[in-house]
Amino acid sequence: MGGSGEPNLAAAADGRIFLTWIETAAEGVARLRLASRRAGEAWSTPTTIAAGAGLFVNWADFPSLVALPGGALVAHWLTKNSGGGHGYDVRVSVSRDAGWSWSPPIVPHRDATPTEHGFVSLLPWSSAVAGVFWLDGRAAAGRLPADADMQLVHTTVDAAGDRGPEIILDTRVCDCCQTAAVRTDRGALVVYRDRSPTELRDISIVRYEEGRWSEPQTLHADGWEMNGCPVNGPAVAALGRHIAVAWFTAAHDEPEVKLLVSNDSGRSFGTPIRVDDGRPVGRVDVALLPDGEALVSWIEQTTAGAELRVRQSGGAGPRRPSLMVADSSSARSSGFPRLELAGDEPVLAWRALGEPGRVATATLEAE
Repeated sequence: MGGSGEPNLAAAADGRIFLTWIETAAEGVARLRLASRRAGEAWSTPTTIAAGAGLFVNWADFPSLVALPGGALVAHWLTKNSGGGHGYDVRVSVSRDAGWSWSPPIVPHRDATPTEHGFVSLLPWSSAVAGVFWLDGRAAAGRLPADADMQLVHTTVDAAGDRGPEIILDTRVCDCCQTAAVRTDRGALVVYRDRSPTELRDISIVRYEEGRWSEPQTLHADGWEMNGCPVNGPAVAALGRHIAVAWFTAAHDEPEVKLLVSNDSGRSFGTPIRVDDGRPVGRVDVALLPDGEALVSWIEQTTAGAELRVRQSGGAGPRRPSLMVADSSSARSSGFPRLELAGDEPVLAWRALGEPGRVATATLEAE
């Protein structure tokens, strides 16, 4: 996969796992690519979801995909909008034939402002409907960026490409940290980096239960005050009522990767567990293993550079050793490694060191 980066992973209920990434040709034209596999098998022949000079490539704001229970695939990517500035839009497309062909893309947001829209999360909303969540800059239209707030917005897209209503879930959030969303046995849950009036950049959560959204709540009061976006969003995984949330914080100038676990679908959480080895860069992801233990990935600084590491945690008992997966870097070019389960098999995807960029994958054995 030479000349590639921005990988992402998505699991299907039938045990398949999907890998998306962006390839950029020598002439600068980008293609969003897709491959799939089952546990123990090789990756399939890649197909193309979208391509063109207008495809917006960003090291931190990368495409994603979700497999709906009814069999459709829903993918998102970003394109530069027509405003001529720094704005860009979300595009969503549907495939009903395992990714070989894709519907004409639609824009989930309806504000038509030349502002930023991105950091999307997708989840199965129902058998044939995807939930779409994104950071939305429409409040900045015609205003200075310092005078406007980024918002967290939600809608739905069905297998026919029809959109549901737009719902603003939080009116002031961190500008460019990834969002993360999962289905629970009670509904849905979204985690994201919030932004308080005093510039606290802690993680918040909103839940969808019994047909309504909760008010935003602080997941844990780290107290990270920062006059800017750290570009380091949270991750969440669900297994029935079990929820695991991992995130990076540098509150009080102490960088940490933390893990919180819930056994009641995110209504309450236990005590945070520190996951890193002392010098984390962040860029976390998390998966819940079949036995309910969490597997967390992150980038850790070392004397020689940085490493992609994982640690398995059950939330109790002695701290287990971390596992070094690959050499990495704290530079933007290393991107955000992704972690997902193919059936019961943990799979990691990341951008390997070196030029041109190359997406690498590995399978792990849980303890």
